[in-house]
Amino acid sequence: MASCAAPSPSPVALGRRSPSSALSAAQEAAPSLLSFKNHHHHRPSFLSPLILNSLNFCCADDPRTRLHGGSSLGLVVAAAVAAAAEAEVAEEGAEGADEPKEGAAAVATVAPPKPKKGKAALLLKRDRTRSKRFLEIQKLRENKKEYDLNTAISLLKETANSKFVETTEAHFRLNIDPKYNDQQLRATVNLPKGTGQTVKVAVLTQGEKFDEAKNAGADLVGGEDLIEQIKGGFMDFDKLIASPDMMPKVASLGKLLGPRGLMPNPKAGTVTTNIPQAIAEFKQGKVEYRADKTGIVHIPFGKVDFSEEDLLVNFLAAVKSIEANKPSGAKGVYWKSAHICSSMGPSIRLNIREMLDYKPPSIA
Repeated sequence: MASCAAPSPSPVALGRRSPSSALSAAQEAAPSLLSFKNHHHHRPSFLSPLILNSLNFCCADDPRTRLHGGSSLGLVVAAAVAAAAEAEVAEEGAEGADEPKEGAAAVATVAPPKPKKGKAALLLKRDRTRSKRFLEIQKLRENKKEYDLNTAISLLKETANSKFVETTEAHFRLNIDPKYNDQQLRATVNLPKGTGQTVKVAVLTQGEKFDEAKNAGADLVGGEDLIEQIKGGFMDFDKLIASPDMMPKVASLGKLLGPRGLMPNPKAGTVTTNIPQAIAEFKQGKVEYRADKTGIVHIPFGKVDFSEEDLLVNFLAAVKSIEANKPSGAKGVYWKSAHICSSMGPSIRLNIREMLDYKPPSIA
């Protein structure tokens, strides 16, 4: 660097010269000191006291300087150096004010994110996969609000706008753990107003009860021949009723019927000696329900084309049945939450206390 190639005179050399030559040498030294500062990033205010002390010391020891007022000469030289340093600092401050800060430049260069549009802008992930129809009808109800029964059923009918007649469903979360035997729930309920569906009933029996089943209105009646058809993949029925004497033969159908919920079971009322009564109940609207592994019960209780009064009667019958069949191992608060919905509609949360205390207008 140019400033480093030409060394400046030392303070001791300045003290050995005459006062006038020392002053001119000090003035020449000031720019070189400042240029040294620029290259090595030292502030000039750190150099001024050193130069001041050196000049005062040298001038005081030299008899020629004392004759011409050596101490005052040292002060003059130091003042010249300090003034030049302050001017340089002021220039640097002006240049720094004109230059933008690194942080500000970095912030200015970051482009703002593009706003999301359409379904991507929805907060909940599950809503991003919903249809436009569902998102529109979802706005008809408040998400976390608990509705009374009358309002909820009216809202359910309003949200059912598919091209087919939807089924009305009830979903109850209970405070039970079905992995324990004393907390399992499986039973049936007779819906007074029916299910709105045509139920196809098949009967497995033999002997005298074969004719009884046919006369009672069974759609399919058979024995071992029907068992063979089922093993071959025949499943064209909604309910399968069996007499107790056929159960040893029906046991081989467990892997086929069990996953479909069609396996005859005494708790579901599908294993009975009174076959005509069982057929009539299922035809009229008897529904089987059970708690899944998370303790939730799902029950269909009608169709959306039912009147609000009929839906209300069926719903109350389902609630009463679940309360009556409460498992012995259930402790604490039995009902945790209750929702109703149509097959293709959003769920509507119910007020549990109002639901359990509800009395139909005719009874109240």
